Amino acid sequence: MTEERLRFAGVELGGTKCVCLLGSGPDDLIDQALLPTGTHADATLRQIEKVLCGWEARHGAISAVGLASFGPVDLRPKSPRFGHIVSTVKVGWSGIDIVGRLGGARGIPIGFNTDVVAAALAEARWGHARGLADFAYVTVGTGVGVGLIVAGQPTFGCNHTELGHIRIARAAADRWPGLCPFHGDCVEGLAAGPAIAARTGTPGERIADDDPVWELVAHALAQLIQALLLGTAPQRVLIGGGVALGRPQLFALVRRHLLESVNGYLNLEELTGGLAAYIVAPALGALAGPLGALALAADAYAQARGSAQERPDGASR
Repeated sequence: MTEERLRFAGVELGGTKCVCLLGSGPDDLIDQALLPTGTHADATLRQIEKVLCGWEARHGAISAVGLASFGPVDLRPKSPRFGHIVSTVKVGWSGIDIVGRLGGARGIPIGFNTDVVAAALAEARWGHARGLADFAYVTVGTGVGVGLIVAGQPTFGCNHTELGHIRIARAAADRWPGLCPFHGDCVEGLAAGPAIAARTGTPGERIADDDPVWELVAHALAQLIQALLLGTAPQRVLIGGGVALGRPQLFALVRRHLLESVNGYLNLEELTGGLAAYIVAPALGALAGPLGALALAADAYAQARGSAQERPDGASR
């Protein structure tokens, strides 16, 4: 008997673009699609639905869907707003039911989490966090987010964490108010792509590598990492996202600012095995988020199969 091939669909909803993958992992990608994340959520979701239907027509049934979304999102299973994007800064997307639109009517397992948690899960499965029970994935792009894994699981209490919005100690003499509409000079308000462009008046990709703004960005990110280090003591910090991956020199700046900020309170070289190996880029690069959506689908499928096999009547789906 030929074993059925599993086809997982992963959808990463980012602040700028949506990436859709069909496959089971980085070595088994059957198809992919890239779409802009427009300000009209319904139109964007219709395009994604069209992609998924097209894949089913061309490649066969999809075994599970993974949805990795920018946030904040409601992940509380018993909440009437479960699966919704809530008070996002992305125009036109607050209150949108992601799970209901993209997975609810398909009758197959659905995995749902934030885009940055999904990226962390992908790195744990296939990348630079393999074998680590405690690590953090920081994304620096349209926004700043953190996928925080503690004891092998994403942290989750009343909801998912939103560490990109913590207030930090500002760099000396920096009085720029920040761009976050909720908090002004939180980490996202100082270090995300739109904040960098607003501060300098220049699109990020046109800013020189030696521009002083990168020192300010690195300072904000180092403050965030210090909070992580003192809060949950991750074994490694990965920094991804379009801003970070497009500026490799940023990693050395962040390491230096972290060392200066900790100021000898901890022996970072001893605890981390060296900052060069502690603060690193993701092994999966820009595909960490989309592959994380596939990881969510795979986990949802495995959980559904396990639940069915554990039923007292022995029935399976």
